[in-house]
Amino acid sequence: MNKRLVFLAIALVTLLGGCQSTHDYLLAQDYPPAFASGYADGCSSGDSAAKALGAFRKDVPQYLADNQYASGWDDGFRQCQASANAGIERRLQPDSDRDRDW
Repeated sequence: MNKRLVFLAIALVTLLGGCQSTHDYLLAQDYPPAFASGYADGCSSGDSAAKALGAFRKDVPQYLADNQYASGWDDGFRQCQASANAGIERRLQPDSDRDRDW
């Protein structure tokens, strides 16, 4: 029984330790910190826009003053909004097919 708990604990720590935020991933890929911050904020905002939650994250003074942050924000917004929209469309598609067949 103790061996199972030890194995489970090691597996859990390994899995949780492997989790990495998009911001951290971009930094590890040598993106500038401002771009990574902008991307994370833009992605959160794009996801919210697609899901109509309305919670935008944007450091407007930094967006206006820092091209890297602005570029990251724009990229993150577009990519995450498109991804969220595609997920919504995939979930709705089977219903649309059934409605059409009905």
